[in-house]
Amino acid sequence: MPAQRRFINFGIGATAFGVLVGGAVLVDHDGTDTQAGKGPAQSAPEPVGTTAIGAYLDYGPKGVRRMEELSQWLGGTELRVGHSYLPGDLWENIEGRPGFLASWAAWRRAADDRMFVLNTPMLERNEERVSDSEVRSLLRAGADGRFDEHFRKLAERLVLLGVPDTVIVLGWEMNGTTYTHRCGPDPVAWKAYWNRIVTAMRSVPGQKLRFDFAPSRGRDAVPWTECYPGDDVVDIIGMDSYDQPPARTFDEQVNEPYGLQKQVDFAAEHGKPISFPEWGLFRNGDNPEYMRRMLEWFDLHKPLYQTITDYCPHGVWQCSENPESSAVFREKLSGLPNAEPSVPAPDPSATPTAPKPDKPTPTVPVPDTNADEWCFSIPLSEWFGQWLTDREFCVRR
Repeated sequence: MPAQRRFINFGIGATAFGVLVGGAVLVDHDGTDTQAGKGPAQSAPEPVGTTAIGAYLDYGPKGVRRMEELSQWLGGTELRVGHSYLPGDLWENIEGRPGFLASWAAWRRAADDRMFVLNTPMLERNEERVSDSEVRSLLRAGADGRFDEHFRKLAERLVLLGVPDTVIVLGWEMNGTTYTHRCGPDPVAWKAYWNRIVTAMRSVPGQKLRFDFAPSRGRDAVPWTECYPGDDVVDIIGMDSYDQPPARTFDEQVNEPYGLQKQVDFAAEHGKPISFPEWGLFRNGDNPEYMRRMLEWFDLHKPLYQTITDYCPHGVWQCSENPESSAVFREKLSGLPNAEPSVPAPDPSATPTAPKPDKPTPTVPVPDTNADEWCFSIPLSEWFGQWLTDREFCVRR
């Protein structure tokens, strides 16, 4: 998110709170800490032979709210994985600035068997098309420890939020060309830098973090095996796998160099579980065959977790462009064990979404000023993080 937008959001919260406190007689109806239970969450038990299901729905509070709606659409199937991304624009955001992760942390703490997955950039200006020479210099600086403190601070904040067992998808799709944290310009420095980050985050008392090494499927700019930083600093071997060329069929996605089969074999060789932090439809359009085969692949190989990227053009619930694939996804994942009774869910096609949208700007509800007393809630936790809690105030005439 641009720096200007961040300061605007913070300013709106501070201004609204100041006006309310300074311009009326306020009664604090409820001083209860809405973020109670800030202590460390228990590690999520992983049932043998089951894959935890989730989706990327939005990185902020909207995503948390949509988890229940998607579960209803799937006939009550339990979604155990929440997935979000840290912005890669500035170091202060990669550190997990106050308030950004509060909603997801509360969701995770609500049930012991839930899992929170957090994509974490390794460098700032992560999507600004930084040159290979500058990337090389930055990777070497990271390998020398220049950025350790940013990641130590992130780990401290995750522990403080009560989500010390977060799955960190660090430097994802490093074998490509999209991100500043790519591996290709200097694989040796990249691997050394990954080691520095993991060591820094594991040095934080109370952490139980797991680190997911997740390249994109296929060779891309560099074979992803050349970027693998070592078994002692990797817990999960993931893969981002979208339905797109050069693989024309699902069988080609399995058998291409550094494809799906290579992930399974490599993980087995290194004694690691697999995962799919990102997957979905893409350049091959609405492809129910891909959807069916991908879900069957999960059934066969039992990844630790899978989270479909659910916005257009990749998704099935929040995207109306893929009706045939959506039907397959819903049929195969509806009513799984532990599902709750289904109730009608909103039609997601009626709510257009964009990739990784801006965090919504909090607003103060407009009260009914004709009443003798009107009450409203101020989402202080969204504006200021865990240091201030949500409160309800009432104004008497």
